[in-house]
Amino acid sequence: MTKITKVKTGTKLEEESSYSRIVMVDSWIFVSNTAGRNPINKEIPEDITEQTHQVFDNIERALKGVGSGLQDVIQTRVFIQTPSDTPTVMGIFGEKFRGVDPTTTVTCPPLGSNAYKVELEVTAFRGAQESEVDYVTLSI
Repeated sequence: MTKITKVKTGTKLEEESSYSRIVMVDSWIFVSNTAGRNPINKEIPEDITEQTHQVFDNIERALKGVGSGLQDVIQTRVFIQTPSDTPTVMGIFGEKFRGVDPTTTVTCPPLGSNAYKVELEVTAFRGAQESEVDYVTLSI
């Protein structure tokens, strides 16, 4: 039988909008689009670097709650408010996912608030970090 686990982090928006931070279906983990609001002091850093690190902290905390981590991420969607922030965000992204190499979509749409400079949504598979991985390089 399929097991579904829904994780709430206690944010006001999760309650008001009736959504979960994570929905896990067996070993598949779907993490909602995540912003850089600090869960303790409820503040959003203004600096793009600090905000990006907070986004990753929030996602890592959620994944840890279901026995997973960034090493299990297989797909990402990166939303950056200002296109000129893309190199900064993706530099941090590269540090966090070096060797993980998930599929990635990067886009620069308007976000839900001007305070949000970056948001990240991920899909993970619990245990992917222990799986055998084959790398294929396509040549022209």
